[in-house]
Amino acid sequence: FTAAGGADAGYGINPVSGLCNPLHLKYFRFAGRFLGKAVLEHQTIPAHFSLPLLKHMLSVPITFSDLEFEDGELYQNLLYLRDNAGAEHLDLDFTVTLEHLGVRQTAELMPGGAEVAVTDLNKADYLLRRFKFRMLDSYTDQLWQLLCGLYEVVPKEALSVFDYQELGLLISGVPEIDLEDWRRHTRYVGLYKKQGPKHQVVRWFWEVVSGLEHEERARLLQFATGSARLPAQGFKALEANDGNFRLFTIAGVDKREYLYPRSHTCFNRIDLPNYESLSELEGYLTLVINMEITGFSDE
Repeated sequence: FTAAGGADAGYGINPVSGLCNPLHLKYFRFAGRFLGKAVLEHQTIPAHFSLPLLKHMLSVPITFSDLEFEDGELYQNLLYLRDNAGAEHLDLDFTVTLEHLGVRQTAELMPGGAEVAVTDLNKADYLLRRFKFRMLDSYTDQLWQLLCGLYEVVPKEALSVFDYQELGLLISGVPEIDLEDWRRHTRYVGLYKKQGPKHQVVRWFWEVVSGLEHEERARLLQFATGSARLPAQGFKALEANDGNFRLFTIAGVDKREYLYPRSHTCFNRIDLPNYESLSELEGYLTLVINMEITGFSDE
């Protein structure tokens, strides 16, 4: 495995693991069995797997946006290629070069790919092949052995009752969330900007959060930021989807406009209506974090 260069910094499969050890496929089979035994016996392991790998374990389709959690740099590069003209000037062809410990390997994305230049006319085909290679073809053998080992211990059907978030918590456990750190590194906008943490609704919010179990806090964090895990530096190092630091934000909105809290995971923000009582806030907040009701914006 290798640390994925993506948004959630989880572990993914190393495409060139064969260069490290000729018995690597046997180790992946063993790793799958080990994961299965841990899940079966309710034991957590000190490792966090990338979102795409968790989806593979559940046979959930991988989307282009999932690439961000596997290889953030490649994701941004492919986005640029997709959204801008002039692919001919980038000197790309239908090949991929992998490097590990000074050893370089070149793989073709199609027969004769080294002779096919990427242009605006064929870049859609290139993007699809490049995405498929990075998310599956480059480590098909390793993934197959890992999943075979996993399903030998825990039947695939038994895992299908979980979503990828639940599976991640089941394997890695619930992360410790420092409530005081969370409160210190929160900013307030909208109706709560003037009074900030002294606003009655904000005080109710933190009272509710302080009473949540660890797993519920992780779900709230997932609801607000898109990830149940924090950077090593804590809440002060939360990032937006553009790579810039963006603190957790509570935006006060009129209850007549939105009845439920809404999340904007790209900006680590929750729109929190100005509820009239603690019990009302607790009811709606608990509902959304358990049912994953989300909101989106075009900011």
